[in-house]
Amino acid sequence: MKHLSFWFAPISPYAYLAFERLPQVLEGLSYSVDYRPVLFAGLLRQFDHKGPAEIEPKRAWTYRDVAWRAHQQGTPLDLPAAHPFNPLPLLRLALACARPGGTPNRRVVEALFHHVWRGGLDAACPDRLAALRTALAPERDPDGPEVKAELRAAGDAALAQGVFGVPTVVLEGRAFWGDDALPMLRAAMRGDPWFAGPAWDQAAQPRPAVSRA
Repeated sequence: MKHLSFWFAPISPYAYLAFERLPQVLEGLSYSVDYRPVLFAGLLRQFDHKGPAEIEPKRAWTYRDVAWRAHQQGTPLDLPAAHPFNPLPLLRLALACARPGGTPNRRVVEALFHHVWRGGLDAACPDRLAALRTALAPERDPDGPEVKAELRAAGDAALAQGVFGVPTVVLEGRAFWGDDALPMLRAAMRGDPWFAGPAWDQAAQPRPAVSRA
C-alpha cells in the first residue's frame, strides 16, 4: 500500500478539482491518504509570490480555466460570491475535526470544499460558517491555541516536504503539484520505470541562466 499526503487549501479551486478527481485517478491502486490543510497565503509569502487572484489577467484566466476543467471532468463548481476570502476558519475547523496531531478525514474535507465551491455563496459568511461548524461537530475548539499552533506547524511541515503550492500530493518524498499532475502521480504509483532511474532528479537540475534583479 502506498501512502499519500494530500496538501490542500479550501480557497483553491484546483485543490477542489483534484480532491474530487483523486479516487477516480487512483482507481484499482492500493493507497491511503492523509488530507493536510495548509495556509496557501503562507506558502506565497515564503516564496515571495502573488496568488492568481492578485494578478488581474491571471485571475480572469484562472476562473475560466477551472470552470472549463470542472465542466470537462463533470464536477459541479460555482465560484463563491467573494474570492479570495479569509480561509483561516475553514482550515482551523478541518484540524479541529481531527485528534491532536492528526488529519481530517475525507468526509470533513469534502464538506469544506463543497461549502466553498458549490452554490456560489459567500464562503466567509459567519452564519454559514457557524452552520458548517455545527454540522461537522469538531472534537476540539477551532479557535483554541492548540489548533492554531497545529496549523502553523502544518505550514512548516509542508515546506519541509517541498510543497510550494496547492494542491500537492507527496508520495515517497516526491511532490506532485497541481490537479494536472494526477496522471503523473498514478504512473509513479504503478511503478513506471521512469521514476526508478535518474530522470526525476536530472530533470530538476539547475541550468545556468539570467537572473532577474
